[in-house]
Amino acid sequence: MDTVIRPRILVIGAGFAGVECVRRLERKLAPDEADVTLVTPSAYQLYLPLLPQVASGVLTPQSIAVSLRRSKKYRTRIIPGGAIGVDLKSKVCVVRTITDKIVNERYDYIVLAPGSVTRTFDIPGLTEHAFGMKTLAEAAYVRDHVIAQLDLADASDDPAERAARLQFVVVGGGYAGTETAACLQRLTHAAVQRYPRLDPGLIKWHLIDIAPKLMPELGDKLGRSAQEILRRRGIEVSLGVSIDKAGAEEVTFTDGRAVPTHTLIWTAGVVASPLIATLGAETVRGRLAVTTEMTLPGHDGVFALGDSAAVPDKAKGEEGAICPPTAQHAMRQGRKVADNVIATLRDQPLLPYVHKDLGLVVDLGGKDAVSKPLGIELRGVPAQAVARGYHWSALRTNVAKTRVMTNWLLNAVAGDDFVRTGFQARKAARLKDFEFTDSYLTPEQVRARVEGGAAEHP
Repeated sequence: MDTVIRPRILVIGAGFAGVECVRRLERKLAPDEADVTLVTPSAYQLYLPLLPQVASGVLTPQSIAVSLRRSKKYRTRIIPGGAIGVDLKSKVCVVRTITDKIVNERYDYIVLAPGSVTRTFDIPGLTEHAFGMKTLAEAAYVRDHVIAQLDLADASDDPAERAARLQFVVVGGGYAGTETAACLQRLTHAAVQRYPRLDPGLIKWHLIDIAPKLMPELGDKLGRSAQEILRRRGIEVSLGVSIDKAGAEEVTFTDGRAVPTHTLIWTAGVVASPLIATLGAETVRGRLAVTTEMTLPGHDGVFALGDSAAVPDKAKGEEGAICPPTAQHAMRQGRKVADNVIATLRDQPLLPYVHKDLGLVVDLGGKDAVSKPLGIELRGVPAQAVARGYHWSALRTNVAKTRVMTNWLLNAVAGDDFVRTGFQARKAARLKDFEFTDSYLTPEQVRARVEGGAAEHP
């Protein structure tokens, strides 16, 4: 008997783009049309915009981590691991599994949605002493660390050490940095009431950014409103300023100020996954240059989307405009790429990606928020309702929606809790310990690995 070999579709990444693509492929492809495989280190989809609320304890970690194995109806094969290289010529993806074994995964069609990693610069001490806010583990760890600073300050009899532990620095005036500073400031403000020996006036939060404006995408009025909310809470906002060097107990700003602190949170933007550099293909500001159909020119069966792809933004109507790396675009791109993969399989024409941005929402915790849905500027409770309504509706499963809504209601009624989970019981961890950006291969190593084939480790 002749064996029928189905086309192999390999999807890299389980973020908004990758998961939306996989789920649409499962719904629209017949079981005998193709085999779908997903490569991801963790079998869950993380709802990144709500990470600051996990760090502040408003939401539990599992409420924004949507399991990919929960339903029995899905047929996608999941490979637990990370893609560390792609040989486009041989149609092979090199994968490091969670057991640290390196395998070659062949494909007929590949969807590259590896997402992004925290953007860092060559600043002395940065990766050794800063925390990020890009993964679930980082958010949970940062929460533990911040509460630990209150405990350690309370236990200290040294005024200088106490003051240093109660100062916190957040770098990055975008959505992630602003929401992180706002949410964690609320946590420390509430928690310090439970420490009679600590002077609440010693708690100081600094939010700094090299840009001249806070969240410029919001526009001048809403940006100023957000800045005023932060300053009213006691958060010192410094613009046109960055980090000159970072130490274990002090951070020096580029304006010369030296701030004694044990907490530096770095959220100054993202860059495409290092996987993109292994392809040896053309990039735009580090993101893979693709067509409006999200195909890679010159390579059949290669699609790229999300944070790692420079997808032309046709809705803007501006020459050279590319879609911003947001969940809103990634989810819609995932569905469109799935449609185009299916169209390729069935010899049908591909369709371009066009989506007009629906607006922006920024949740500053409590009743504070600024939002710009469909260009309408909102502040306060109306903005908060829009922000949380948008996030809630974007969650993929009813279980996740129920968990998040329950957490919000419980927090509104019962307030915050200040329990540490013990992540810091043994070894301190920083930015460089969470994202594993040094595990990727070079294009030459990928080629050697594919041609050699036999070795399990590079």
